[in-house]
Amino acid sequence: MKFKEVLRFIKFTLFSISAGIVQIVSFELLGIAFSDDSEYGIAYIIATALSVLWNFTFNFKFTFKAAVNIPKSMALAFLFYVFFIPPTAIGGNYLVANCGWNKTVVLLITMVLNFVLEFLWNRFVIYGKKVDTQKKKSKNEVN
Repeated sequence: MKFKEVLRFIKFTLFSISAGIVQIVSFELLGIAFSDDSEYGIAYIIATALSVLWNFTFNFKFTFKAAVNIPKSMALAFLFYVFFIPPTAIGGNYLVANCGWNKTVVLLITMVLNFVLEFLWNRFVIYGKKVDTQKKKSKNEVN
């Protein structure tokens, strides 16, 4: 594995940890509003959406540095979650409401699964061969 890829994975991990903090804090705050365990899915979906926006923004700019069409990249990220969120929300809701699992433990398990799958999706589907293709701005260039 090349050093650049190891560094990329480390950056992705650090940004994912920060996104995880966003997700856990928002999930726990929403848990106060949705105190019924049968509403796990609602809090999970909202917290995940906030986390995804955070993570996508930082990873696009600092981790993958890809010269890609941003709306298309966001659509591909959205596509990942179209297939990821329903089974994890429904499954998580089932484990919490019917099996008595702790909702934070279910969330953490889901977050680890999301971390692994999202890295692979970002690296090979969204950005692929375009990683590290962003043009660097010179000091004289104006936004």
